[in-house]
Amino acid sequence: MSPKSKTSAAASPAMSVLELPDLVLECILEKLPPEGLCRMASVCTSLRDGCVSDHLWRKHMEGKWGGVFGAAAAKEWECFIASRKDSAFLNEGKVQKGVVGYLWGLIRSGLSGGGRRRSSFAAVDSVMSRYLALESGKFWFPAQVYNRENGHVGFMLSCYDAMLSYDRRTDTFNARYPAHGARASAIESGVTWDRLRAPLVHTSPHDLHISDCLHDLHPEDHIEIQWRRNKEFPYGWWYGVIGHLETCDGNGSYCRCHDSDTVVLEFRQYTLGSHWRQKFINRREHREEGNEADGFYGGIRKLRGEEEISMWKKLWPAQVLQ
Repeated sequence: MSPKSKTSAAASPAMSVLELPDLVLECILEKLPPEGLCRMASVCTSLRDGCVSDHLWRKHMEGKWGGVFGAAAAKEWECFIASRKDSAFLNEGKVQKGVVGYLWGLIRSGLSGGGRRRSSFAAVDSVMSRYLALESGKFWFPAQVYNRENGHVGFMLSCYDAMLSYDRRTDTFNARYPAHGARASAIESGVTWDRLRAPLVHTSPHDLHISDCLHDLHPEDHIEIQWRRNKEFPYGWWYGVIGHLETCDGNGSYCRCHDSDTVVLEFRQYTLGSHWRQKFINRREHREEGNEADGFYGGIRKLRGEEEISMWKKLWPAQVLQ
């Protein structure tokens, strides 16, 4: 290269990111993590619209929160948006640090109508706002927790509804379980991601789930069944397997257990002979049944996916329960 060419190249100004073609800029934004998008969005108003667009944030929302943020959580978010003037909720707790905390502060001010910030950084009902609200830990949302209260033996192989709040410092959750009877709400901290799921049915934990699989239950089918200690308790979902009748030797070629009105529910985490090992129900007439001593058995859902079944197997206790 000649000295003249070198001088010309040195004099050429560097291209600004704002001068990039739209397609190139969009490809760059798609590769940025959430915090990178937040930082880029705060550079200038020209970049803001692209960085806060729903199609970019939807990928991040699904990637991180898709497994726990279900229909019930989406409904809770809509209620939160509708009650955006609840400033006590919006302003409670410590100020969040970092760029995510800063941007969530801007969105909170838009939710509460705070002065000149009324034109919020991002639309309050945007996917970005939802993501940042979850990250901030200020938005409590409904989900379900496996083996509640730190895997207490009394809740082994169960899944209970709770309200969850995320803790970014530990990458875990705080869970608040519903109050029942004279007992106040139970709080559990440090709940890890692998113990969570979005609710799989729309039934409230205080309502009986209407079973639609009773005539399709065969031995060795995997199920979840509602159970509660008494009428004041909420239901939890408990894992079980359909067993064989006493008159059947378990030979699949001759088994006719599925033709009987009696269905054997087995909870194989309990030892043989345990009071909790088996429960018999009538597939034609089953509703809620039980008593104050044994608890109340409610609706049943059949597990049809290998992913659901393998999740329960991962939670299997190290020792057989009594």
